[in-house]
Amino acid sequence: MSKRAVLAKIRIVIPAGAAKPAPPVGPALGQHGLNIMSFCKDFNAKTSELMTDVPIPVMLTAFKDKSFEWEMSSPPAAYFIKKAAGVRQGSVEPGHKSKGQITLKHVYKIAEVKWKDKSYINFPVRSTVLSIMSTAKAMGIEVITAPKAIEAPAVPK
Repeated sequence: MSKRAVLAKIRIVIPAGAAKPAPPVGPALGQHGLNIMSFCKDFNAKTSELMTDVPIPVMLTAFKDKSFEWEMSSPPAAYFIKKAAGVRQGSVEPGHKSKGQITLKHVYKIAEVKWKDKSYINFPVRSTVLSIMSTAKAMGIEVITAPKAIEAPAVPK
């Protein structure tokens, strides 16, 4: 395989199955003269089995001959933490107000998904789990490390 001259590296986060020529995909690819519809069709086909609200980070490499390669990674840890805690967003005042709770089992399950990414391939298990716990803490989500009852989230009236 010959080395091709790289024009740009583009990072975008796109909801699964929802790539379309509109922003953010269209302008990001169009400014480099890439085939937007080809990418949208490929991306939507690859992510068709996922839920539509799942944010998928994409790393796209554009070459000078107007061709491109792209790869997906797993959704951000924050997405999984919010789903596990049952909240729509993190706390406005993390460290002062807790917005929700997750268990170590949730953290480990999230780590299992993240280990499939290229960026986590050389991380030890402990480091990945600690990274996810730190993300949860920064979001105002409490990680329950000791087995005890988790309070059910309050139902809005």
